[in-house]
Amino acid sequence: MGLIFGRLLANSLPMIKLDEKELLNKAFNLTGLDDPGDPSFHEPLTFLLQSIEADAHLNPVGRLCFRSDILRMLCNRLRLQAERECHPRIADQVISRPIFITGLPRTGSTLLHALLAQDPASRAPRVWEVMHPCPPPQSGSYHRDPRVYKTARELKWLDFIMPGFKRVHMIGPRLPQECIAITGHSFISYLFESMYFVDSYREWHERQDKRPAYEYHEKFLQHLQWRAPGSHWVLKAPSHIFALETLRQVYPEARIVFTHRDPLEVLPSCASFTEMLRGAFTRVIDRKKLGAEISRHWRKGARLEVEFSGRGDSRGPVFNVFYRDLVKNPLAVVRLLYKQFDMKLTKETEEAIRRFLAQNPRNAHGVHRYSLEDYGLDRHAERRRFAFYTDFFSLDPVS
Repeated sequence: MGLIFGRLLANSLPMIKLDEKELLNKAFNLTGLDDPGDPSFHEPLTFLLQSIEADAHLNPVGRLCFRSDILRMLCNRLRLQAERECHPRIADQVISRPIFITGLPRTGSTLLHALLAQDPASRAPRVWEVMHPCPPPQSGSYHRDPRVYKTARELKWLDFIMPGFKRVHMIGPRLPQECIAITGHSFISYLFESMYFVDSYREWHERQDKRPAYEYHEKFLQHLQWRAPGSHWVLKAPSHIFALETLRQVYPEARIVFTHRDPLEVLPSCASFTEMLRGAFTRVIDRKKLGAEISRHWRKGARLEVEFSGRGDSRGPVFNVFYRDLVKNPLAVVRLLYKQFDMKLTKETEEAIRRFLAQNPRNAHGVHRYSLEDYGLDRHAERRRFAFYTDFFSLDPVS
């Protein structure tokens, strides 16, 4: 079956166009709309499409999935803009005291995000509403919205395209979604370099002001919050550490949570996960090149995290979470976080967290196995390279 599917895709490859004008026209036709909002998205989209063609070595599945995702985001932009024009009060929504979870990847941020989202008073962007945000979700129908079931059907493709994905990352229509899936709609986002080999886009992206991405992020949250509010947003993306100052400018009341883990565990786990993501879409994987990229990229992120944390009281509310503590006693970590941010942790929320942990035991889908050596990384060299980070946060090495 997979072979037949692959041949069908290969035969249709010339038909899978990645042309900006054609994609926009297709989105216009699908939605019946023609205003995608702020035109600043054109430049990043142009660079992204050029990089995909030049760098990504997409296989037929990758080409089809990439086109589908870009088209979905363009359609979402058109519909969000139309909703905003029809309902000007959406723009009046205030994103008050949001919690942003960030730090190096593979440090427990997904688990922590899911736990904080169990608070009935909080608001977390769920996978279904980020994929299909229009019309704006409503509190009364939020948990039985038909888009939940539509998204569940769409996510079943992951089992076919990326066998073993659930072993590495929690995913489900009702689970919280990372912010890169929102900033992806601005096309200034770490989403694309997570999923694809886009070297030239990444180099361009690193030089760009991230403000347009965070401004669109705020618009997206206003849209989701309008008819389905909460007391505060709980948000998450490791890539936020590359734009902490911009995040503060757009969200001056933001409360920051940094998650930490020994980099010698982070690097191979991140490389393995990235290989799984990109490997589904590309014809070429160079593990040593991938390992070097992961080390260089997140060393820069760790440096920015240390610099931000070293500025003292001017940094605003910050809480540090250590992976070992989170895995050992998740509820205790949540209690400390609520205390740090002067929030009330109700018995109802504690019970919801206990239920979630019981229903989602660690390694329920199998153990994620990886090693530094698989990606050409030397243990002693990486220990030296990340010493500034482990020393600053007093991280005990695992080995």
